[in-house]
Amino acid sequence: MWRYGFNAILARTDHGNNTLIVGESEQSQEMYDFLLANPQMGYKALGIVGIKDKDSASVLSNIVKEKNIKTLVLEPSVYRIPRIIAIFYGFIKSGIFFYDLSDFYERVTSKIPLGSIDQIWFLKNLSEGNKHGYEILRRIFDIIFASIIGAISLVLYPFIILGIKLDSPGPIFFRQKRIGKAGKIFTLVKFRNMVSNSPDGSAEGNTGPIWASANDPRITRVGRFIRKSRIDEFPQLWNVIRGDMSFVGPRPERPEFHNQLKNEIPFYEERYLIKPGLTGWAQIKYKIDFQGGMTVQDTFEKLQYDLYYIKNRSIPLDIAIILKTIGKLLLQEGK
Repeated sequence: MWRYGFNAILARTDHGNNTLIVGESEQSQEMYDFLLANPQMGYKALGIVGIKDKDSASVLSNIVKEKNIKTLVLEPSVYRIPRIIAIFYGFIKSGIFFYDLSDFYERVTSKIPLGSIDQIWFLKNLSEGNKHGYEILRRIFDIIFASIIGAISLVLYPFIILGIKLDSPGPIFFRQKRIGKAGKIFTLVKFRNMVSNSPDGSAEGNTGPIWASANDPRITRVGRFIRKSRIDEFPQLWNVIRGDMSFVGPRPERPEFHNQLKNEIPFYEERYLIKPGLTGWAQIKYKIDFQGGMTVQDTFEKLQYDLYYIKNRSIPLDIAIILKTIGKLLLQEGK
């Protein structure tokens, strides 16, 4: 309620960081819509100005003066306009802040704009050289805490196993192939939360590989509880100890969906630069509408958050993600 009220008041005030987006693109429109919907970010979006020639560049100069613009967000295409750089230099003495669209997008949304980056971006931003010490610390953290939590969780195993066996016939554990770091295939282990109707114990004997949905009829009664509470993921602590996964990282994808997703989503394979995780930036930042089932668009949105995490991963960020995940579990918001 506080956030709603604050946003409503801020959206109506005439004071703020008047912001103008220069250059038309799908990413520009998305950025503009985001700023309008989130006035608490401190940027008052006044519009998008398309620049095509020197005359429209002059129009931009007039708008900046009339509207008291404090921040200009520049779409990459505007740099190719004649005289535009000279006009921008003229704004410097007015104290205007300049941001590249991709950098600004990342700054305010905490995700990477796939439409405004290329392979050079990955070479500049996803280098592993400066993450060596962090990776060592994270591996130590994974082993210690996965062992401790795994040992404690063993107390619950008899009750979980009994509930699964009494609820529906089939194996206790569910094993599934997933893609890990550098495309390596590993076997993910979970407590079974769906009916078993195939020789391998899965629920896909009649359908083949499909994404789960909120009211998926294949989910058992006990499975619905252990799935919502994330109890079904306790056995994945073994995957963490083995080194297949980490506590924090992108969720591991199934090989059956990989080829479709990499063909439809740019840079999809870059998420395999690091180990997948039990939880991650995408899981806490993006809430999927599971009523309609998982979609390619959902995966596209989650990838933007995954790439943000890969670029900015650190011990403080990992701790923040874990604490936020615990909060979501306590509030039963997890999916």
